[in-house]
Amino acid sequence: MERNFNVDNLSVRIFDTRSEMGNAAGKEAAIEIKKAIDEKGYANVMFAAAPSQNETLETLCQCTEIDWSKVNAFHMDEYIGLDDKHPAGFRNFLRRAIFDRFTFKSVNLLDGNADPVEAVKHYSELLKNNALDVCLCGIGENGHIAFNDPGVADFNDSSLVKVVPLDQKCRMQQVHDGCFSSIDEVPTHALTVTIPGMTSAKVMICTVPGPTKANAVKDMLKGKIDTACPCTILRRHTDARLYCDKDSAEFV
Repeated sequence: MERNFNVDNLSVRIFDTRSEMGNAAGKEAAIEIKKAIDEKGYANVMFAAAPSQNETLETLCQCTEIDWSKVNAFHMDEYIGLDDKHPAGFRNFLRRAIFDRFTFKSVNLLDGNADPVEAVKHYSELLKNNALDVCLCGIGENGHIAFNDPGVADFNDSSLVKVVPLDQKCRMQQVHDGCFSSIDEVPTHALTVTIPGMTSAKVMICTVPGPTKANAVKDMLKGKIDTACPCTILRRHTDARLYCDKDSAEFV
């Protein structure tokens, strides 16, 4: 049985199964992308790259009403120094999940192997010139959004993109997700879109399945809005929607 409620401004929907959760989130994302295209002729969409997004992205890909040639695609983070062909690279994840399946108006990728200063400058300019309509995101086991871990998250960041160190819990999550076989393989630094960069999107669709995220969801909804749990900032957004399954919502 689905549960619906609000916490501050954040709309929360909890489903019995992961597939129901992803189906609902993907359909809502499709509606918002199509709405932007209908209103102005194109949509700017930011995507998260993580196994938590699998069901949402697959549902989105099944929507036949989106003209992807009118969508500018962005993503929110990328490891620094990881081999371009490594399957855990976020660019590669999104290529497999959606970017290579359609012809987009543009696909704008963070380059973790470029000079970090130049990569930050380039992507910041792209975001300045392309206001986001929809942001599809998840949250981390440590409450991060993108790679804005508690130690580096800033709700009033003056930058749109920055270089960040990854904390231990964040790096272990990549092992838990099956992206790397051990923490020693997980890069220590990344490029990330900042919290103001992400939350500039008109609509935020946040999909969070699985028992490993249960404590983070509890803190997100029941704790104070604070960078100690960066995803709490979604409770202040004018149109943010959280989708959980019963496992991630165990303590809610």
